[in-house]
Amino acid sequence: MDYRRKRKSTFFTIGLIFLLSGIEYAVILPTIWMYLQTLGAAPYFLGLGLSAFSLSGLLCGPLFGLWSDHTRTTKGVILFSNVFEIIGNFMYFLGYSKWLLLGSRFVAGIGTGAGSSIFGFLTRNTASEDRATVFAVVMACRQVGLLIGPAFNIFLRLCDFQLGPFVVNKYTAPGLFMCALWLLMQLVVLFLYWDLPPQGPGPRWARREGEGETEGETEGETEGGEDEEKPLMSPKETGGSYGSIRSSQSESSLVSNGNLPYLSPPASPPPQPTNSNPFRNFSSSREYLREEVVVLLAAQFITLFNQTALETMVTPLTQKFFNFGELENSVMYCLCGVEVIAGFFFVRWLSRRAKERLLLAVGLLICNIACVWCLVFLARPQGGFAWLLTEFIIGVFLQVLGLPFVAVAQVSLFSKVTAEKTQGFSQGVRRSVGGWPPSWGPCGPED
Repeated sequence: MDYRRKRKSTFFTIGLIFLLSGIEYAVILPTIWMYLQTLGAAPYFLGLGLSAFSLSGLLCGPLFGLWSDHTRTTKGVILFSNVFEIIGNFMYFLGYSKWLLLGSRFVAGIGTGAGSSIFGFLTRNTASEDRATVFAVVMACRQVGLLIGPAFNIFLRLCDFQLGPFVVNKYTAPGLFMCALWLLMQLVVLFLYWDLPPQGPGPRWARREGEGETEGETEGETEGGEDEEKPLMSPKETGGSYGSIRSSQSESSLVSNGNLPYLSPPASPPPQPTNSNPFRNFSSSREYLREEVVVLLAAQFITLFNQTALETMVTPLTQKFFNFGELENSVMYCLCGVEVIAGFFFVRWLSRRAKERLLLAVGLLICNIACVWCLVFLARPQGGFAWLLTEFIIGVFLQVLGLPFVAVAQVSLFSKVTAEKTQGFSQGVRRSVGGWPPSWGPCGPED
């Protein structure tokens, strides 16, 4: 299989991974509050359950990123992390107690840690000018999962039967369903995912495997963090090796004519060995305490902090004021998924015409407007049913609208202001900052 086909199948697999994470969100979150109520859990257990999922992901993200940076592979990381998704969702299906349910979310969250390795892989295998577009498409795959997830939930809520000693109902069925999907995902990763080497300069998608590069050149480019310049004269033009004079006769004739021979620049140093440590000269303070990095991390933290607050209170709020059940909540999340998908593709279109800094500023402005609206109208709801519903819809709409702008812009900018050779670890740090306080939203642990 040539490089182009390997690249397409690998990116397709990455899209499926993010699709499943969106489906898991849309299938489990609408029913987890009522599931906890059947187990006699207090209301604060909803926040604990959502936080446990992200807490384990933010702790494991940098570790998985370190793994992928040292080995230059991500396939093993993904296969290993998916095992935790399978185990965690099976624990959710068992659901004997509220503590087991809480533990299931913690275990399943470990599987999201592979996202840092995936974003590091995407950074190393996409051109800088195309990065925002690629990230927008990958994140949109998760939103597609949010969109189609409620459709599965409509059928899962009809489940009511025994599977040996286990009860399958509308609360336990989502765990069994997601366990089966992640098992299938293991097979897809095993056969369709390839650890592609970073490509040389130029459009990376247009180069086939092994064209115009050697293993040493590829690794040297990766380790050095920047491309080596091509020689000014090719061997054919010089008639000998690069940096040498063709013959003594030519040299004497040049000197006799009053011209000095051309002195080529010194040869480039040999490439780094393939097993060199990408963290050899790494300094976390020098890498992450720069102004531009701090701004991007702060933008992600604040945006997802607001998103966490919204998602923690949205299902109890709809139950209290609108008497929403699992069906109504599923429809609500479906509509939010449509909005976010449209937002990601709109940002993808804008990223070709506007600077990413402008996209980030627009997203943060929308999020600020959403916060003001929620403070004014949702902190102390007043009025009749129609007025309350209108206030709620506008608040959620504005909150979700700003997420695609902030998410795509800050991920793309972050990948450009941090070293490419340690992108796995850096993306893990970024996701950890965005997940503390832990969040699990439409652009949460992803993102």
